[in-house]
Amino acid sequence: MNNDPCLFCQIITGEIPSYKVYEDNDWLAFLDINPINLGHTLLLPKKHSRNLLDLPAGLLTKLGPVLQKLALSIKDATKADGINIGWNNESAAGQLVVHAHVHLIPRFTGDGFEHWKGHGGQTKDDFETTQNTIKESLLPN
Repeated sequence: MNNDPCLFCQIITGEIPSYKVYEDNDWLAFLDINPINLGHTLLLPKKHSRNLLDLPAGLLTKLGPVLQKLALSIKDATKADGINIGWNNESAAGQLVVHAHVHLIPRFTGDGFEHWKGHGGQTKDDFETTQNTIKESLLPN
């Protein structure tokens, strides 16, 4: 990730053209120009936030209905068999543009894209330690 002008902010302001499919006061959705499958859509807040980890709570409360509406519309319009919804947060997780955005990807039976394969071999102790660490992190400081 770099400090160049935010590509998505430039799309929001119209400096860079896009194939918009949805817009309201808070959110913009447009077709990904390098789609997994045609209809692959990006949904992003108009107010710049780095990613989910710093998105204001007020915007998060508005996300669900917009995300569901878009997912249903994309599935219907593309005649997809399913929809993947993904959110990459930080470069280690594959985030390429430093502006919060959700991927809505129409999926088709036999489209050739593989799902993640999990890492096996964890022990009961591994799971319990991880469970406790996460639960402790959720506690207020």
